[in-house]
Amino acid sequence: MYSLKYLISVCALVLCYLQNTNAANEAYEIEKIFAACKKSSPEFDGCVKRAFNKVRPFFKVGIPDMGVAPFDPHFAKEIKQSRAIRGIGYTLTLNNVFERGWAQSTVTKYKTDWENQRIIYSQYFPEKWLNGDYEFKGDAFGLGVLRSGHWNLTLRDYSQTTRIKRNGTGVDVHVEVDHIGDMEIHVGNLLRGNGILERMLDRMINATWKPGFAVIRPLINDLVSTAFTDIWSKSFRNFPIQYFIKD
Repeated sequence: MYSLKYLISVCALVLCYLQNTNAANEAYEIEKIFAACKKSSPEFDGCVKRAFNKVRPFFKVGIPDMGVAPFDPHFAKEIKQSRAIRGIGYTLTLNNVFERGWAQSTVTKYKTDWENQRIIYSQYFPEKWLNGDYEFKGDAFGLGVLRSGHWNLTLRDYSQTTRIKRNGTGVDVHVEVDHIGDMEIHVGNLLRGNGILERMLDRMINATWKPGFAVIRPLINDLVSTAFTDIWSKSFRNFPIQYFIKD
């Protein structure tokens, strides 16, 4: 019994040592990546862009010692969007949303706006995947519509521009879709579970989405803006960037 307790104690100490070593290595790696980025340098923006791309392996595992949780996939409990245009209004609630593809993304442009305390950067995703549940409440000309079900969305050859501005202790995040090369979307139960008609509707939507891009673009903007606001609030708000980027 004594030897078993001793063995368990040794294992616990080894695990603690490995965890502390990994945390120290992570901090060292982050410091090394950002070490060349000096605020006073004219190459600062380019340096930060390269640094962001080098930290992509941490998107899936996070940096626990710095309070950065993994965010690929990112999970959002609820995203809500309401619109009312010319007598047609709706409320769309997305629940249990997963968003994947961050670790494959590349920052293509980065700019620091020191005067307005914000950063602006563009990001390219070969593919971005989203899925979850939905509830749709619509009111067109007094006719109520209620639907709920599962949905999934794949965006290919996709790029976006993100603007992050400090707001007191928090941040305001706005994301704009720049380009979508291809898109596939499935929304279940739109036709009350009629499988044949829903598959036909899927094919029609996915074949003709480009002419209707102006309609779906605000929804995608809201989706990715909410996701990144959540990621920033949970993971990067307390990130000690001042320790890694020097004057």
